Amino acid sequence: MSGTVESGGKVFGGPEATGGGGGNGNRNGGGQLVARGLGVFARQREATVLVVTVALLLYFGISHNSTFVTQTNAVDLLSEIMAPIAIIAIGEVLLLICGEIDLSVGFIYTLAPFVTLYAVDDYHVPAFIAIILGLLAGVVAGWVNGFITVTLGVPSFITTIGTGFVMEGLALTFSHAEPSPTPPAVLSAGKWLGVPGNPWQWAPFVWAVVLVLIFHLVLTRTRFGLYTISAGGNLLGAREAGINVGRIKYGNFMITGFMGALVGLQTALYTNNVDPSAGGYQPMFYAVIAAVIGGTAMLGGSGTILGAFLGAIVLATLTDGFDIIGVSSNPLPIIFGGAILVAMIANVQLARLRGSGRSL
Repeated sequence: MSGTVESGGKVFGGPEATGGGGGNGNRNGGGQLVARGLGVFARQREATVLVVTVALLLYFGISHNSTFVTQTNAVDLLSEIMAPIAIIAIGEVLLLICGEIDLSVGFIYTLAPFVTLYAVDDYHVPAFIAIILGLLAGVVAGWVNGFITVTLGVPSFITTIGTGFVMEGLALTFSHAEPSPTPPAVLSAGKWLGVPGNPWQWAPFVWAVVLVLIFHLVLTRTRFGLYTISAGGNLLGAREAGINVGRIKYGNFMITGFMGALVGLQTALYTNNVDPSAGGYQPMFYAVIAAVIGGTAMLGGSGTILGAFLGAIVLATLTDGFDIIGVSSNPLPIIFGGAILVAMIANVQLARLRGSGRSL
């Protein structure tokens, strides 16, 4: 007797007809689902840097478990090294996407703590208000960068080199090139920014995560983010669509200035030291490296804040890992420079493939 039942002109297989195929069908379906998931993952800008991040953490975590996987080292890795890079990288990503860059943010990092220091010591401003003034100093510096770049038409590369030198000179002049201890009142009022000891030692890391999530949503879910991408991807088209490109760029310069000031104040609190030699070009370069290896295009029009966050973890893991295994840090610039070149080559080639209508 046949193992089929006819219904409505269709033939459905009974047990005898389908008995051996169900398992293979499920396996094939599962395999297709996995392949589809891997394909979706591979198309994400953050995919490569996520794989590299996990690989580095596993390598150092397994090979040097007793020193790498400890609370002390986790604080060093996440709060002291990674958080400053990630926070500044948020601003640099936004600027790079809209076709600009800020080379002065490391000097905003330097100057902002001195604003707080002198407000407390010389003008007896309450500590909490002095911290707010330090943060506002970063916003004002960002506005100045925006004014010179957007309103006066000077390329941001030149603008921010110039303003960076001015801020460095101000910090050195007012401090007489000498560091000063962070006022005790500021240390007490600024615990929420991060100071040594539980639980405040985790504050810089928490700030980094919260800000990354907020600005990821801003970039991907708000009109401001859409306009930022439009300004860098097609400037003429954005203007013709009625987007106030100048206002968007002003906003991103001011956000970047705020990020630089925040990191400068966090460092002054964490180290109990306001140092005119802190900051400079290195924090800015590390933030740009994190942005680029995380998938942000230097040519504008595309980028990812989550990718920059992962890029910051990569840089921090390499810096911390080399120190743990006793390898000289001298080769690190070679690795970072190579990472920039590889990331940029990949970005350019992917842009060409997308432009020709091909895909990987």
